[in-house]
Amino acid sequence: MDEYSIHDSLLLRTDDVYDYAKKTPAWTSLVKSFLRSLLWGIFVMWVTIIFIYPCDFYTKFNTKFLLAIEGTLFGITGAVFLLYSGPIIVIAILAILYLIISGDEELPEKKISKSPRFRLWTFPIIVDGPISVITASELIGIFLFLAYVVWASSVYLLKNFHIVLSYELAFKEASIKMLKLMGLRIGSIGMFCMSFLFIPISRGSVLLRLIDIPFEHATRYHVWLGHLTMLIFTIHGLLYIVGWALDGCLIEEILQWKNIGIANLAGVISLLSGLLMWVTSLHPVRRQYFELFFYTHQLYVIFVVFFALHVGDFVFSISAGGIFLFMLDRFLRFWQSRKTVKILSASSLPCGTIELVLSKPSHLQYNALSFIFLQIRELSWLQWHPFSVSSSPLEGKHHMTILLKVLGEWTDKLKGNVSNILDCKHDEKQPQPRLSLTASVEGPYGHQSQYHLSYENLILIAGGIGISPFLAILSDILHRIRDGKPCMSRNILVVWAVKSSDEFPILQTLNIQTICPNHSDMLNLNIQTYVTQQSEPNLENGKMNKCVYSPIFFTPSKQGISSLVGTGNMVWSGAYVVVSIVGLIATVALLDEYYINPFGIQCWWYKGLLFVACMVASVIVFGGGVVGLWHVWDVKNSEREAKKHDVQKHANSMIIDSRVLEEETVGDSMSSLNNIHYGRRPDFKGIFKSVSDSWGCVDIGVLVCGPPSLSSSVAKECRSHSFSRKQNHPILHFHSHSFDL
Repeated sequence: MDEYSIHDSLLLRTDDVYDYAKKTPAWTSLVKSFLRSLLWGIFVMWVTIIFIYPCDFYTKFNTKFLLAIEGTLFGITGAVFLLYSGPIIVIAILAILYLIISGDEELPEKKISKSPRFRLWTFPIIVDGPISVITASELIGIFLFLAYVVWASSVYLLKNFHIVLSYELAFKEASIKMLKLMGLRIGSIGMFCMSFLFIPISRGSVLLRLIDIPFEHATRYHVWLGHLTMLIFTIHGLLYIVGWALDGCLIEEILQWKNIGIANLAGVISLLSGLLMWVTSLHPVRRQYFELFFYTHQLYVIFVVFFALHVGDFVFSISAGGIFLFMLDRFLRFWQSRKTVKILSASSLPCGTIELVLSKPSHLQYNALSFIFLQIRELSWLQWHPFSVSSSPLEGKHHMTILLKVLGEWTDKLKGNVSNILDCKHDEKQPQPRLSLTASVEGPYGHQSQYHLSYENLILIAGGIGISPFLAILSDILHRIRDGKPCMSRNILVVWAVKSSDEFPILQTLNIQTICPNHSDMLNLNIQTYVTQQSEPNLENGKMNKCVYSPIFFTPSKQGISSLVGTGNMVWSGAYVVVSIVGLIATVALLDEYYINPFGIQCWWYKGLLFVACMVASVIVFGGGVVGLWHVWDVKNSEREAKKHDVQKHANSMIIDSRVLEEETVGDSMSSLNNIHYGRRPDFKGIFKSVSDSWGCVDIGVLVCGPPSLSSSVAKECRSHSFSRKQNHPILHFHSHSFDL
């Protein structure tokens, strides 16, 4: 089949598409609409306060408010926390309520429209640059942050200029005064940026679930915010250093640690730890020395603690909300990662890719575009690596599959470990060892909604091992069609670019005929494979190489992935967050009532340390109590499941069922769908033109998973198509599923 004749197999009549839209009860829709409005109102109010913070009229209001509340139990610290960290805490609580009411929606909630529409979050604007592909919504966010920094800096510059002029100082003294004042104001800008810095890096955060941003996307936002925040704090420090140097008191000021006021030395320590994290997180360093980046990033503890010591409790309260939500996520991840997870089986594909099947409880839900962080204790106790899940949640209740390509030292060791176990198993002369691989897992993480199910037309573009999450999507759609579950997808084009035909077995891990033998009646599926560094096929007896599995089944175990994860049970996760917040308020209140106020504690850095201690204590004591109960519930649920059904027997039977099929069935089913092009790269312009001419005026989801160059190429063509789109052509919605730490 010619690559531009894809419409021959992918064109479906509109009448054939089933309407799976769920009817939501009126009261549920009303409550959700109210909560959405309330959430937006609080967020806009919070952002407005941040923007007007530099203005004189707000400074006067803020001063009066703080003086009025100074004599209360929580004092100025409580007032500052309420104004600047309170909104994000309230948003988190309301988000929990919203998600509980929403429940487990099969399809994203959206209005049914006959005509396609542009969406800001799927429309790529910048496709070439140092920060990869940027959509319209992301560009708006970047603009707002930069606008705030420029606006606040300009206002402070004018205010400080008038202040310095009012003193009628000599040029040198005026310059020193100006440098110190600007250093102070720039520092306040950095604090507001820091309010957002830790939110995206909270993997299971309820806020990310609310706005449906997966962690792999949020990581980029954390990187951008990290660059901006550290740049601002570096300027803040340099302004003071230059001012002190001109004043002839540089060393004295750097070593100064005031009890009442700013502790300079604590700030220097915080800034140095931040700079070390910043330098090692730069792309060239991070790519070449990932372990250095990983270990130095643990200095965030030093950065945050000494930042609190530097500014004191009430100033630290400005940024405390986002930091507290991160602490909640980090503590929960610590609990989940303590549990060992037995690997049910490991398979070595001919191309060198490793397939691992992990045990999980049936009540741990995930989406087809999820990923996990994996640690193999036989390889390293410290290294964690992210991997996309390659299995559908509908494949089996008690197991989850991931594919690992050998790309570095860690994956190479894993392949060697699996190969050694396999050799021992097949060598009858050798004593049979106790076969075991011990893993720890964090996750699964991913989109809150299964957005791929809401597209009737999908184009899945993958490079190499990037096909892994798309195998999960295909499996998910096929299972849903077979079982009659909600699924809008009816036309799917897969474009897969590989270096050589040795990688074909990865695609053959999905046996379409076994999952849904009559899929062609309801789904038009076409696969276009491009072998870029091979001019002709490798033939064996005139046929394409088939996938040969050599699975290892490990020691039976009921140790599955812990469900103690932020993306897990919403009721338990919400209770954990709410109880921890209440615990923080109670802890601070008790500390103020029985220690700080009676003993007249005034030391800024000490009160900052106490505030951080209250945050930690509330998470461990109050949140830990909820997590403990959650763990008991999880264990009892798992035991109940084990009594109903033998977990290991079920999981192994699922694995065996998908492996013992006739090779001819697997190969023939794939050959009929897979069109292979040797010595060529995919021409996305031609592919999109063919789709536009054949599919007509529809919404098409374009999902990409692969190296940054592939994402940029696809995004560029999507953007070009949108700018030159004819009225009867489709709208291409760009989605990237590439994880790059």
